[in-house]
Amino acid sequence: MADNYLEKKYEEFQAKKTSSAKSSYGKKKTSPIHKMRRVFVTEGADGIGKAIVKAFRMAGNRVAFCDRNEISGRETAEKTGTTFYPVDISDKEALESCMQHLFDEWGDLDIIINNAGISDFSPITETSVEDFDQILSVSLRPVFITSRLLAIHRQSLDTPNLYGRVINISSARNPMNEPGSEGYAASKGGVRSLTHTLALSLAPWHITVNSIAPGWIQTHDYEQLRPEDHAQQPSGRVGKPEDIARICLTLCQEENDFINGENITIDGGMTKIR
Repeated sequence: MADNYLEKKYEEFQAKKTSSAKSSYGKKKTSPIHKMRRVFVTEGADGIGKAIVKAFRMAGNRVAFCDRNEISGRETAEKTGTTFYPVDISDKEALESCMQHLFDEWGDLDIIINNAGISDFSPITETSVEDFDQILSVSLRPVFITSRLLAIHRQSLDTPNLYGRVINISSARNPMNEPGSEGYAASKGGVRSLTHTLALSLAPWHITVNSIAPGWIQTHDYEQLRPEDHAQQPSGRVGKPEDIARICLTLCQEENDFINGENITIDGGMTKIR
C-alpha cells in the first residue's frame, strides 16, 4: 500500500510539473527531476541499517531490506512502509533468492547498500577457524554476492539502466586494528579493497561503487554514554546512524557519478588526530 500510494503521489507531482512547464514561456529547465529509485539494504532492521532504510524511504524511494532479526525487521518495515525479507545473508542461496525475487518484482535494482557486519572480538587463541569464516561470510562475502548478481542482471537487460550505486559499509577502525579483532579486520579491510575493484568491474553497467567507514556510532538509544565520551570527539559528540544515512543519500544523487572507488571516513575527525 505504501509503495502504491507513493507512486501515485509521484505521478501527481510529475503532472503538476508538466503543467507548470507548459506555462513557463518555453524556458529550459536545468534542475534534475527526482526519480524514484529501487533500493536494497542488507541488515536493515536496526542501527545504521535502519537509519539508511528510513532515510531512503523518506526521500521517496522504494526500499527493501533483509535481516536475520524477524521481530525488528517486521517492526521496521511496518513503521517505514518498506519491504522486509527475513534472510541470513551468510546463507548464499537465501541471499541470492531474495535478490532474484526483487529483480522479478521490480525489474531491476538501482541502489544496493551492503551494511551487514559482525564486530565480535576474541583472543586469537580462543577464535576458531569456523568463527573466522563466519565473520567473513556475513561482513565480506555478501558484498561480492550482491554486486555479482547485480552485474549479471544488468548484463541481461535489453534496455540498459544508466544509473546504479553500490555502497559498502567498512570501518574507520580498520587502520587502527587491535588484538583479538582478526576476523573483523580481515572482513572490513577486505570490503575496502573489494570496493576499489568493484568500481572498475561494474563501470560498464553505469554503477559506481564506494565504501563508507563509520567511526564511533551510537547505534542504540539505550547505550549509556558519559559526557567525556562526547568530549573525546573532535566534533564534540559521537556519531549517529543518521550521519551515515545522509552520506549514503549524497553518494546516490544522480549528479555524483564522478565519486567512485572511494572510502569515505565519517568519524567527526577522530582518525585524523590519532
